[in-house]
Amino acid sequence: ILQINIGLYCNQACGHCHVESSPLKTAEQMTAETAAQCLKLLADTPSITTLDITGGAPELNENFRYLVRMARNLRPDIEIIDRCNLTVLQEPGQEDLVDFLTENRVRIVASLPCYSAENVDQQRGNGVFDRSIAALLALSEAGYGIPGSGLMLDLVYNPLGAFLPPEQQKLEVQYKKVLEENFGILFNSLFTITNMPIKRFADFLHRRNELKDYMDLLVRNFNKDTTEKLMCLDMVSVGWDGHVYDCDFNQQLGYTVGVDSIHSGGMTIFDMETLDLSDRPIRTDNHCFGCTAGMGSS
Repeated sequence: ILQINIGLYCNQACGHCHVESSPLKTAEQMTAETAAQCLKLLADTPSITTLDITGGAPELNENFRYLVRMARNLRPDIEIIDRCNLTVLQEPGQEDLVDFLTENRVRIVASLPCYSAENVDQQRGNGVFDRSIAALLALSEAGYGIPGSGLMLDLVYNPLGAFLPPEQQKLEVQYKKVLEENFGILFNSLFTITNMPIKRFADFLHRRNELKDYMDLLVRNFNKDTTEKLMCLDMVSVGWDGHVYDCDFNQQLGYTVGVDSIHSGGMTIFDMETLDLSDRPIRTDNHCFGCTAGMGSS
């Protein structure tokens, strides 16, 4: 998997956000040159079967569509994922975004931390739930989440506070029931994500004097079985500035790959001929318990 964080600019500023995205992050954006190098390495690394584009709101980066189009042309069989916050579909200039995603067969992994308006608006801002539902209806109309369409729509749940997510399969059943009955919305899968004790969520916990208790919770619920399917085992994470990491969480902490006497700040994609990092050790730290607690973090 090649995951690219294309920039930190976002039309929202969610309380749990581990990358601290917001409408103020206008400078931290991937350039066309960096995007082109990502595409070159993608073409030269056939073992990469998935391109996962995240942010921020990745669709608001001016190189997002270039990246998607070129990846589809270079690798027609590759799976392309857009990590979508849903409300971006209503932003000015994005009126044709659903058509673009459909045309390029982009899989959408969309944030919807609950199926109730109160909980979603509490975490993501006033009115976000209604705008998210409107976006999901637009995606459904285009065929996303509809059996046999080939257009994949997955939703993402994350807790509202300092607790672990519930069992994924049971929660998925409830999501599907409520969304179909109330809105006629279908989707493929639900992924439950544990909030990482870093950046904005760590600040939230610190202000409430809950950071130590949350870390203790993660450690107490360590599940050895999750270590065989961790994202860092088969992922290359690239930041908006081209630096390379083991995973998106290490990226936000600045834990670059390949720090040595030559690359004092770590490797960038301009130092690489392929994206194969299989011979390099994975850097770990306390936050890694977030991916290994309970049922794991999808």
